[in-house]
Amino acid sequence: MSEKSLLNKQLASLLTGEHNLIANLANASALLMQSLTDINWAGFYLFSKADDELVLGPFQGKVACMHIKIGNGVCGTAVAQRQTLIVDDVQQFKGYIACDSAAKSELVIPLLKGDQLLGVLDLDSPIKNRFNSTLANELEEFCQVLVKTID
Repeated sequence: MSEKSLLNKQLASLLTGEHNLIANLANASALLMQSLTDINWAGFYLFSKADDELVLGPFQGKVACMHIKIGNGVCGTAVAQRQTLIVDDVQQFKGYIACDSAAKSELVIPLLKGDQLLGVLDLDSPIKNRFNSTLANELEEFCQVLVKTID
């Protein structure tokens, strides 16, 4: 069994019968933090339509930025482009928002339910070049499993 299918099976099992957004995001972030190596932050930012920004949601790691405008930083850019972003070296990303000086690379995946933006999954690593397209694809599937539980 691949790591991907194991992680997604663990998530599906963990979330069975639960549809509360906060509870599911909290357990999903904990699962990622305990399952992935070389990660120092795993969590979610939720989209606030009223404020047109991302607001800090459940996460594992050090304290983080609480509000991110759409189009700003890696998270806001991923939302604006509605696509997954892999940043090998955050210092080279124009407009990078340094919430944790230990972060060296970042992976952000928009959470979409149909056309509705729910937020993003954000992963940080203290190692440059930590993320790749294979992991991004696996975690996009992880996000699809998660989004299906959200009413």
